Amino acid sequence: MQVPDILRQLKRYNGAFPRKALQAAIAHRDPITPELLAILDYTRQNAEALLEQPDYMGHMYAMYLLAQFREGRAYPLLIDLFSIPGDIAVDLTGDVVTEDLGRILASVSGGDMRLMAALAENRQANEWARSAALRSLVILAARGEKSRDDILACFQSLFQEKLEREESVVWSSLVDLSADLYPDMVYEDIKQAYVDNLVDPTFIDLDNVDHVLAQGKDKVLADLRTNRRYTFIEDTIKEMEWWACFRPQERPAQEKKKVGRNERCPCGSGLKYKHCCGKRH
Repeated sequence: MQVPDILRQLKRYNGAFPRKALQAAIAHRDPITPELLAILDYTRQNAEALLEQPDYMGHMYAMYLLAQFREGRAYPLLIDLFSIPGDIAVDLTGDVVTEDLGRILASVSGGDMRLMAALAENRQANEWARSAALRSLVILAARGEKSRDDILACFQSLFQEKLEREESVVWSSLVDLSADLYPDMVYEDIKQAYVDNLVDPTFIDLDNVDHVLAQGKDKVLADLRTNRRYTFIEDTIKEMEWWACFRPQERPAQEKKKVGRNERCPCGSGLKYKHCCGKRH
């Protein structure tokens, strides 16, 4: 299968998982990489218009493949895409934002945390994309590309000055991710965030943070290094083949419950249904 044929099969969703096309894309890594980068650039420039094409999926495959290839040129393109104000990028990518965007960004970053930190600080960007950027920083620590102290120092600057001081998913994620790094360096900042009502205690409460501290640093960091959520993208096929959109006969009963488009998705991602499983149905 040649590159034009691969791209044709990956451009649109037709209900079937394009295993052979993805295998061919991986086998043709060098010639297909510029085409995948072009897809990301096209998606970034035409994001709002592409919302009217629900079968468009080229950008999804491009993100995972380029992450598997550890392609650094994808890094600024992805940051630009997910820096678009509002929900546009989330609408285009569904629960990839909450599930794998952090892993994708970390995979293409080459250990450079600057653009991810900038996305986390961007008040105009979607809060779930900002949270994914925070997760990508923890992945760099988990995989040994940045020191834990460097990431916690970055987090401390967010706690103390760089985040808007109003309750949001970003604040809750910042506390949660700090806990996964063993939060001794930012514990006082975490306590102040709860005092200032910046963190949703149903997301993570201070008792959870105290429990992490009680486990000890060595155990917490050992758990971090073995946690799948903090790994790079290594196998696009393995990452995507199980998606519900490729298994219509196994779709959950949530469709039968007639979940409202603006209600929280029953899958537990925290996203609205229209931004998550509802996008694939």
